[in-house]
Amino acid sequence: MADMTVEIVTSRAIAQQILRHRSFNFQEFSQRYAKADMGFETYEARRQDTKNRQNSINDMDDSDKHWFECAQVNIQSMCESAYDQALAKGIAKEQARFLLPLSTTTKLYMKGSVRSWIHYLGLRTGNGTQKEHMDIAQAIESMFAEQFPTIAQAMTKAN
Repeated sequence: MADMTVEIVTSRAIAQQILRHRSFNFQEFSQRYAKADMGFETYEARRQDTKNRQNSINDMDDSDKHWFECAQVNIQSMCESAYDQALAKGIAKEQARFLLPLSTTTKLYMKGSVRSWIHYLGLRTGNGTQKEHMDIAQAIESMFAEQFPTIAQAMTKAN
């Protein structure tokens, strides 16, 4: 009967991956009613793995990494400016949010049973999970170990 709720701050793109876990209950910050002013996430460039479509490889050239970072910052700046202009013109927040990229940060609360967390952590801390999602899962795994040390220890022994 035990459960755990965690607060996650991430991009809309990664939040979409997390929200696919249907055994959890979610509450997400609404950009429909409140101004989205939490900022943007910027991600590193990684090469697509040719053998595993769910994997990326961190071996990009520094110049390509720099280009990707600059492209993200430029797009984010343009989108933020257009979003602010839309709000200044009186366009509803629920409409203006369509100008925001998937790198816009959001906050969500994820609540699930211990059983759901065990399954999620086993799946999302393993191979085949996007690095940014895996980083979140690993942080949650540390929280889980603090809240449920006996269960976490049993999970470690089982692996």
